[in-house]
Amino acid sequence: MLLRHFGYGPYGPARRGKRLRPQMVLRVATGEGAPIEDALDAAVAVEIFHNYSLVHDDIEDRDELRHGRPTLWSAYGIAKAINAGDAMCALSFLSLEHAGARLDARRVLRMIAILHEAHAVMCEGQSLDLHFETETLVDVDRYHRMIACKTAQLFDASCRLGATSAGCDAATVDGYGAVGRAYGLAFQIRDDVSGIWSSVDETGKMAGIDIARRKWTFPVVWAISQPPSAARAAIAGAYALGRPLDAGEVRRVVDSLDRLGAREAAQRAAAEHVAVIERHPNKELRDFLLTTLGLSTAVTS
Repeated sequence: MLLRHFGYGPYGPARRGKRLRPQMVLRVATGEGAPIEDALDAAVAVEIFHNYSLVHDDIEDRDELRHGRPTLWSAYGIAKAINAGDAMCALSFLSLEHAGARLDARRVLRMIAILHEAHAVMCEGQSLDLHFETETLVDVDRYHRMIACKTAQLFDASCRLGATSAGCDAATVDGYGAVGRAYGLAFQIRDDVSGIWSSVDETGKMAGIDIARRKWTFPVVWAISQPPSAARAAIAGAYALGRPLDAGEVRRVVDSLDRLGAREAAQRAAAEHVAVIERHPNKELRDFLLTTLGLSTAVTS
């Protein structure tokens, strides 16, 4: 099942993707002058951990596709998928423990704590996300709290792991955590936009599925926070139904979001977090993060 999830062995080709989190670990560490070998175990750990979270997230959200392939629970059933995800979680911490072959025990212990802390915060974020599915109204502040926990925390931890593996002081580690967190917030808001307006070929997931499930994404939360209008009422009314939306209802919600300018509002919100990335002094990391968000690095290079 683990081979199938990653697309290894007879289940290839391997899953496509940018490996964002491990690359953040490695680019922070090498940007601070550490040999790449000092950060490899942390990079492996964070990628396995991320995939553990995806397996459980797919179960809880009932997503049947991940990068265009059947998810583990849809292929093997919920119980077996939970077990496979748990195995990935154990393997991630075992991988991180291997860093003790190159780094001192105190530093490795701190790195293990960083990943455990991220785990606890991510569980809070997932809990909020699931709770929101039964809510008739979610405000912008609560939405930001949810994505800060669920999505941004592991990017924060990835940068901290890289800085800690390089032996950085506490202030520098915190600075890297801040840029990772800003990246995660921008990443999630942009992902929310893609989930509504992109095709299945671009995202590997069914278009509009988040709206069909009445998930509280940034465009929806922002739209309902706007002054009264017919478009706002249409979105709020659909989300107050307390059930999944059909194709016609999804189309009406998307049309209403377009009329209110929700996509543009999301782009402005993401830009505020991008500005934090643009100010970071680690050019290699900064340019990498901006490029993965589809933004030019010419201004900051």
